[in-house]
Amino acid sequence: MAQANEAPPALRIGFVGSGFIAKFHAKSFQAVRHAQITGVYSPTPANRDALVTAVNDAELGPCRAHADLESLLVADDVDAIWLLAPNDRRLEIMRAIHAAVKSGRSKVRAIACEKPLGRTLAEAREVLRLAQDAGLAHGYLENQVFSTAVERGKEIIWRRAVPASGRPYLARAAEEHSGPHEPWFWQGSRQGGGVMSDMMCHSVEVGRFLLTAPDAPRASLTVKSVQGSVAHLKWTQDRYAKALAKDFPGVRMQARPVEDFARATLTLEDETGQELIVEASTSWSYVGPGLRIDLALLGPEYAMEFSSLNPSLKVFLSRAITGGTGEDLVEKQNAEQGQMPIVEDEAGTYGYTAENRHMVDCFRHGRTPIETFEDGVEVTKIVMALYKSAETGQVVRLPDDDLETYVPVPAREG
Repeated sequence: MAQANEAPPALRIGFVGSGFIAKFHAKSFQAVRHAQITGVYSPTPANRDALVTAVNDAELGPCRAHADLESLLVADDVDAIWLLAPNDRRLEIMRAIHAAVKSGRSKVRAIACEKPLGRTLAEAREVLRLAQDAGLAHGYLENQVFSTAVERGKEIIWRRAVPASGRPYLARAAEEHSGPHEPWFWQGSRQGGGVMSDMMCHSVEVGRFLLTAPDAPRASLTVKSVQGSVAHLKWTQDRYAKALAKDFPGVRMQARPVEDFARATLTLEDETGQELIVEASTSWSYVGPGLRIDLALLGPEYAMEFSSLNPSLKVFLSRAITGGTGEDLVEKQNAEQGQMPIVEDEAGTYGYTAENRHMVDCFRHGRTPIETFEDGVEVTKIVMALYKSAETGQVVRLPDDDLETYVPVPAREG
């Protein structure tokens, strides 16, 4: 243990997972102090080795590959786990971490988990219980809360506008792109649903965060009711379903459809009983330059707005300029010609850098992160209520005991 007058040592992190999101996290750590990525476990050797190489090339290690989870958990150079594996493996991995820590085989003392915390509320509650029972510090990796625009915009609104005219009462959040990169996202039983499960967790939590007063607990706002709807706009059409099946064998969107559009309205109350609203929409059926995040916060005499596709930097490429496809300008890029927005620092703009900096700082100093597994459970509860609302066509009022065992329609087997 560090003495009272000296800083704690760097946090040594093991990644579980080596896919798209793990690469995003690794990139963001180039701007995070007092942290090392010392190990990577993934069941896919090529991805695992490539990520280890990238980490070491960026001098974020020294990092080594682990061929099995147990090897990573018992390593003497891992203090914390970043759980970045697919949704259907989260609970299994948490059980392994819990067992290794409780038995004394592992010295891991903290865990950060990507969204969503669980595919169902029951699953999310069990992930939380396992972390608590093992005595692990825990952080829920909801990057949009840490977006540079969200952090700066919220700070200005609550410091300058709220004292003069009153608290904000309406948050709007939208996130959309042309569809995920990996097959498991399109398989309801593995992912937990469709775009509602995959992306609404972002929009719900960033809306709640913007409406919560600085330094106030998220529990200071009470969700009273939700109304949700889903649609199958693009990917169940014959042409696009066949394209998906070709790209991702085993994905059968017409036989086992998952929604590619979702809408949500949340009604909340603050401590005084004032009504607040979060409006959100998410989509996998948007074809534009790339990933689009639109956020707004409205109050009595003010408004805050942000759009990720309206950056300060843009380029134009004529049809005479050709090249291979990629995502070198913006995430989920859909074109290589024309007027293109460029997100200069995606890891910062989307919140990954500040998110990881915050988690590292909290885990090193023994502080509670502003996003914990408790928040992950609450978000999962809201998403389950939205799925139930979409299924029944009714407003769902909270609390609702049925949500404890509810499974979204696209995630049901058989």
